[in-house]
Amino acid sequence: MSQGWEKRFVADEPRLSEMKELYESIGFEVLLEPLPSKEELAACAESGCTACLDIDPERYRTIYTRARETPTPS
Repeated sequence: MSQGWEKRFVADEPRLSEMKELYESIGFEVLLEPLPSKEELAACAESGCTACLDIDPERYRTIYTRARETPTPS
């Protein structure tokens, strides 16, 4: 991912919304992206287990953050 985005982790609800709100509250921009294809996911899976993700891939999103260009007022 380019343009300053940093990958954080993969999550589903309710943690997905909680973490999105948390990152935004501390000043980050947040981007939620669908999971990569099954082949791409298998190629980068470090633990080798993707069973949960294989069942319902539309449920999960990858969370990316980056610092805001202009800080939001408190």
